[in-house]
Amino acid sequence: MPIHVAITRKVLPGKENEFKEALRRFLGESFLHGGVHGAGMITPLPGDDSREIGILRTFADEAERDAFYDSKFFKDWEDYAATLTEEPVYRQLTGLEAWFRASGSPPRWKMAIATLCGVYPTSLFLSFTIGPLIQPLPQVIRIFITAASMVGLLTWVVMPQITRILKKWLHSQ
Repeated sequence: MPIHVAITRKVLPGKENEFKEALRRFLGESFLHGGVHGAGMITPLPGDDSREIGILRTFADEAERDAFYDSKFFKDWEDYAATLTEEPVYRQLTGLEAWFRASGSPPRWKMAIATLCGVYPTSLFLSFTIGPLIQPLPQVIRIFITAASMVGLLTWVVMPQITRILKKWLHSQ
């Protein structure tokens, strides 16, 4: 299952252009590492005073992510980038933000349909499997158990499969 990582770096004043150029080269060269499936840079809008640069990176799996971050190529980049930025913040994306991760987000109506394709069968599955087991519990607890089960199944099982199956449709014009 693909692994998505978001990195935020705050560039030191006056180093913005140098960092952006170096990052463009690094992102392009990083595809030589076989497990890198995607990488992109998110910059502030023109006229925005923010010096934060976002980087989204997709790996084939956890092993490829770890191999990339343990590589000399990445460590050399980190050493260089540390001279141009403050300490980076790394976050692995695992929830809704990762379901639709791509070079461009699909239209909201397509994301809604894809989500419905995951929520509807999952809610049916839960109502038939855990529904009878939790029926004697108070309604507030039943709803909590159902919601927690729904979120877990959608996040780690259902939506990664839905977005993989619907990938071409989600990103078509």
